[in-house]
Amino acid sequence: MPLHQPQTAQRYLVLVLLLLLGSGFLATSLVSYYASLASIRSSIVDTELPLTSDNVYSEIQKDLVRPILISSMMSRDTFVRDWVLSGENDVDQVTRYLAEVQAHYGAFTSFFISEKTHRYYQAKGLLKSVREDEPRDVWYFRVRDMAKPYEINVDVDMANQDRLTFFINYKVTDYNGNFIGATGVGLTVDAVVKLIDTYQQRYDRAVYFVDTEGKIVLTGATGGPMGAKVGQALKDVPGLDELDSKLPKPQSGTFTYQEHGRGHFLNVRYIPELNWYLFVDKHENNALAAVRKTLYLNLLICVVITALVLFLVRLVLRRYQARISALATTDTLTKLPNRRGFDILANQALQEAQREQKPLATLMIDLDNFKTLNDTHGHLAGDDVLRGFAANLRGSLRQADIMCRWGGEEFIVLLKDTAPAAAQLIAEKIRLLAEQSRYPVGELVLQVNTSIGLTELAEGDTLHSLLARADRALYRAKQSGRNRVCVEPAHVG
Repeated sequence: MPLHQPQTAQRYLVLVLLLLLGSGFLATSLVSYYASLASIRSSIVDTELPLTSDNVYSEIQKDLVRPILISSMMSRDTFVRDWVLSGENDVDQVTRYLAEVQAHYGAFTSFFISEKTHRYYQAKGLLKSVREDEPRDVWYFRVRDMAKPYEINVDVDMANQDRLTFFINYKVTDYNGNFIGATGVGLTVDAVVKLIDTYQQRYDRAVYFVDTEGKIVLTGATGGPMGAKVGQALKDVPGLDELDSKLPKPQSGTFTYQEHGRGHFLNVRYIPELNWYLFVDKHENNALAAVRKTLYLNLLICVVITALVLFLVRLVLRRYQARISALATTDTLTKLPNRRGFDILANQALQEAQREQKPLATLMIDLDNFKTLNDTHGHLAGDDVLRGFAANLRGSLRQADIMCRWGGEEFIVLLKDTAPAAAQLIAEKIRLLAEQSRYPVGELVLQVNTSIGLTELAEGDTLHSLLARADRALYRAKQSGRNRVCVEPAHVG
C-alpha cells in the first residue's frame, strides 16, 4: 500500500473525531447553557424579583410607611383635637407634643397647622401663619380641600433651612368629622434616596417608584431607569418604548422588555399606603453573566479536551502505525529485518554507496544441513537454533551493518564501507563463530555450520544483480563441501 494512503486515512479519522467531539461538546454545552438560561430566567421572574419586591416592601413599611402611620396617629390624637377645640391657648403644649413625636419616632420634622388660626406649629415653636396668597403655603389649602385623608408631598421645609423634605400631610378632623387642621411628619429627601440606594445595592436591582399616571416619583441618587429623573413619565424615557407599549399605565405583575437590545426583568407592585407602584428592575446581562462565563469555560474545557484527545489519538495511531510497520518489516522469530524490511534498507545502502563511491560487501549465509536438524529434532528446536544464530550474528557485526533473515535458514548481510579483504575476514569470523557455537535445546546441545557467499558492489549494480552474485557464491560454497566462504568477483556477470 502506498505510504500516502494510510496517512490520508489517518487525516480522515482525525477529522471525523474532531467533528464528533466538537459537535458533541458544543451540543452538550449549548443545551446546558440554554437550560440554565431558562432555569435562571424562571427563577428571576417567579422567585427572585417577587421576593425582592416583598423585601423592599417590608423595608418600605418600616422606613416610608411608618411616617404615614405616625401622621395618621397624630391626626387622631385626642390631645391635638382637644387642644384645638379648647382654643389653642398654650402654645408650649403643642410644641412639646410635636418635639416628643419627632424625637421618639426619629422624624426629621413634625408639624401641625390650625384651620381656625392658620398658625403653623413646629417642634421648635410657632413658625408662621399660612396664607392662601402665599405660594409656599398652597400645599396646606390643597390638603384642606382634598377628599383623601392624606397626601405624600416633596417640598422644602421652612423650619429647617428649606431642606427638601418628604412630607406626609394628614387631615385632622374634630369628633364630628369637621376639618380643623393638618398634621404630619417629614423625612429628608436625601434620607429617602439613601434608602433607595441601599435597596439597590443590597438586592443588585434598580428600585424606583412610579405614580398611578406613570410618572417617576422617587429614585436613587443616580436616577431611575436609563438615568430617568423624578417627574419624568416612563414613556418619555429613551429606551423604554417597549416597556411603555406593554405597560402604558402601571399595574402589578411581572414583565420582560428590551432596552436597546438588552433584556430586562421587571416586577411591579402596588403600594396602597403610598398610592405608588414599586418597580424592581433587573438587567438580564447582570443576571446571566455567570452562566455565560460558565458557557465560555465549558467551551474552553471542550477545546482543551478535544485537542488532548486528538493528540492522544494521533500519538496512538503513530505508534500503532510504527508497530504495524515494524511487524511488516521484521521477522518475528529472529527480530531481524525480513525481506520487505531488507529491501528498504538495502536500496538506501546501495544509493548511499554509489553516491559516495564507497565499498559495499554482501554476505549470503546458509545454515548447513538445517533441514536434517529440523527433521531430527523438530521445528521448535530449529527455531531455537535460528534465534541463537541471529543473536550471535547481530553481536558480531557493527550497528551500521544491515542484516536480515532472507527466508528459512538463509541470512543476508550488507557490510557498509567495507573493502573485499576486510569483508572476507568478517565472513570467516562469522563461519568460525557458528562452528564454535552451541545451542542448548532442552536436554540437547545443537550445533550448525554455515556456508557463506561473498561479493562486492560493482558499478551499475542493482540490488537484484548484487544478490544474484552472492547467491552464486553461496551455491559454490555448498557445492564445495559446505562450512566455507566463497567469493564471487564483482566483474563476473
